[in-house]
Amino acid sequence: MPKVLIPIGDATEVLDTLYPYYRLPEDGFEAIIAGPEARQYHGVMHEIPPGENIPWDITREQPAYHVKASVAFRDVNPADYAGLFISGGRAPEYLRYDQDLLRITRHFFEKNKPVAIVCHGVEIAAAAGCLKGRTSTTVAKCALDITSFGGTYRGDPIVIDGNMVSGRTWHDNTELMKQFIKMLKAAI
Repeated sequence: MPKVLIPIGDATEVLDTLYPYYRLPEDGFEAIIAGPEARQYHGVMHEIPPGENIPWDITREQPAYHVKASVAFRDVNPADYAGLFISGGRAPEYLRYDQDLLRITRHFFEKNKPVAIVCHGVEIAAAAGCLKGRTSTTVAKCALDITSFGGTYRGDPIVIDGNMVSGRTWHDNTELMKQFIKMLKAAI
C-alpha cells in the first residue's frame, strides 16, 4: 500500500487528523502518523460553541482524543511516501520550527507529490517556503500565513494549485479528501 504521511503534535485538531487517518485506507493508502517523537499526542477539538450567553469571536479549544505517532520526524524518509496531509489545530504553531518537518515538507513540493493542507496546517507549508507564488485557502484568521510568504489567499472551501489541495477547516474534509485521493491515485 502506498503510504501517506500525517505530521502531528500536541494540540493537533482531531477531526483534521483522524478523518484522513481512517479515510485513506478505504482507498488503498496507508496513513502513517509522525510527530517530533514517536509517542502519543494530545488532540484537541475546536469549535465556536453554539448558544453561549457571551458569543465567541474565535474557536474554543478543549481536550479530545489522543493520537499516536509511530515515527519521529527525524526518522522519516519522505521518498517512502506518496503524499503528505498537513492537519491543523495549534500544533503547527510550534511544529513549523522543526527542521526535520520542514525538510520533509519541502520534499513533497520539490518532487511534485500530492499535498493536502487544512486549517492551521498552512503554517507548516509557509515556514517551509512552499507557498510563494501559490494560491491556497485556510481558516480566515490564518490568511496572513499565506500572503506573508508570497502566496495568494482565497476564502473558498477548497483550493487546488498544482500538487496541493487546501481546505479551510475540518468542515471541508469531505471535498478536500475527495480531491486529495484523486491526486494520490493519479500520482501512483
